[in-house]
Amino acid sequence: MQLKVNNLYTLLAIFSGMAILACAENVYAGGQVYKPLSASVRAVLQRSVSDQAAPKLAFATQYEADSWLSKMSRRLAKRVPDTDERMDLLKTVHYEATRAGLDPELVLGLIEVESGFKKYAVSRVGARGYMQVMPFWVKEIGTSEQNLFHLRINLRYGCTILRHYLDIEKGDLFRALGRYNGSLGKPQYPNLVRAAWHNHWALPQPTVTKFIAAN
Repeated sequence: MQLKVNNLYTLLAIFSGMAILACAENVYAGGQVYKPLSASVRAVLQRSVSDQAAPKLAFATQYEADSWLSKMSRRLAKRVPDTDERMDLLKTVHYEATRAGLDPELVLGLIEVESGFKKYAVSRVGARGYMQVMPFWVKEIGTSEQNLFHLRINLRYGCTILRHYLDIEKGDLFRALGRYNGSLGKPQYPNLVRAAWHNHWALPQPTVTKFIAAN
């Protein structure tokens, strides 16, 4: 059966060994551009994506963890209706982002723009999954059995790649996001991610109140 797709992007949904095409709307998926890596950089990235440590939330207290998950879950509910799937996604985002030294709420903003939280999204240039990772990365720093549609693998690659680009750009998020999307130097994508991050996912910073004891 053939389906005609008129939108700019398509989704590849894989279930029980069958693939179907569907239209992807309201996403700005792109694709990282391949550039040869030095042996030292490749080795660092290979170690990063191969780590099999059990994911865990990095919060000071269980209350803080529960509070963050509750707030993010409410915001994500319309996009990911299934509770178990939503919580698994949020826990994995937080773990992989924190592990890579990234703000988890920034990563949620990036996922919103890249894939619209569609697990099986495929861009017109072949980028895959939540974080729209290009398949060449698996050949470059991974192993053949790693599936970019797998939740944790996709987020592990995506966060590792964004961290790599931030390191290249010496912390310049605007340029790092441009590299991530394959649109370096163009403002639209970094601005979209920043807007999604701050408008939909960023939590207000707690107010610090100083108490002065009376003499």
